[in-house]
Amino acid sequence: MNPADLLDKWPGWVLPAPPWFIVAIKTVGFTLHAAPMNLWYAGIVVAMLLAVLGGEHGRQFSARLMRQMPVIIAVGINFGIVPLLFIQVGYGSVFYPATILMAWPWLLVVVLLLPAYYGVYTYGHALAKADGRPTGFPRVAGWGAAILFPVIGFIFANAMSLMENVAGWQKLYAANNYHGAALGAALNTGDPRLWPRWLLMFGLALTTTAAWVVVDAGWFAGRESDDYQRWVRRFAWKLYALGIAWFAAAGSWYVFGTWSDATKAVMLKQPWVTLTAATALAPGAVWLLLLLSRGGQERIGRLLAALVGLAQFGVVLLNAASRQVVQHLEISATYNILEKPARVQWTPLAIFLAIAVSGVVVAGWLIYQVARLPAKTDAA
Repeated sequence: MNPADLLDKWPGWVLPAPPWFIVAIKTVGFTLHAAPMNLWYAGIVVAMLLAVLGGEHGRQFSARLMRQMPVIIAVGINFGIVPLLFIQVGYGSVFYPATILMAWPWLLVVVLLLPAYYGVYTYGHALAKADGRPTGFPRVAGWGAAILFPVIGFIFANAMSLMENVAGWQKLYAANNYHGAALGAALNTGDPRLWPRWLLMFGLALTTTAAWVVVDAGWFAGRESDDYQRWVRRFAWKLYALGIAWFAAAGSWYVFGTWSDATKAVMLKQPWVTLTAATALAPGAVWLLLLLSRGGQERIGRLLAALVGLAQFGVVLLNAASRQVVQHLEISATYNILEKPARVQWTPLAIFLAIAVSGVVVAGWLIYQVARLPAKTDAA
């Protein structure tokens, strides 16, 4: 069977926005989602380990991050609506069949997200009563969240990679149907692209967590001691180095071990090799910034924290842009969004953009108001 025969061929399927607009908003939206998402994807694991093995300052950061985590998750989930919406709008022909094949794991995301979210709340609430070291059920809840969020990430990686694996749909369907009805129990675990992509995202999440250590110290940790600030300088570059090593290993496996020859022919030659190289090398620039500032004795300034945060946002944006180009190359043989007809619905687009921009501005304003609060003293 021709894999293209499995796609929806209804002639009335037209895009409600220009293809370039859908791709651009999907990329920017994913970046806004991925930045906070990285903090719960790997940050909770780091925080829970530091709570046990991190010493005094490690436990301080662990408690700070876990108290912030409910807000971080809320922001990340809301920003995640944008890329998920535009995947459905622009790539529905491949997104819906893929998620039907794995319907039960896909629906399981909601089932897993609820206890993971409440686990973070439970642990964060217990921090105030346990001197930064919760025990018993709150600790179990914290570790549960640390495990469940990477599992949710694994399910999402399955869905996104299965979108591209149109050639594998027939085999998965044959193994997961009952008298022609799809059982919805398939997972894309046989796709060699799945595992390195999932691990690559975890490595990227480690680097984002390391960058957040500095951003938090510079903008939100005014009440913490000078010793804690010096610990941040030393710890952040070490954690970032671990993230880079993980990112480089998984990324090399992904690029050289799973990309098709056609994808390599585009991404490893001009003009796209510039994007590929920038995506691979950008984390090194942030690590170098952290390395050069590791020996400072003064408190971390807001300028340094802002530079680290903006540079890391650029790292995530480059990764999202590269991912979008590769996704297009892998899918275009059976589904090319750039060739799809569009009947632009300007009014809904204008309303969406106005609300989306307003939401980002309001979220940024709220965070800025928190950053402006004066540092509290023990007496206060």
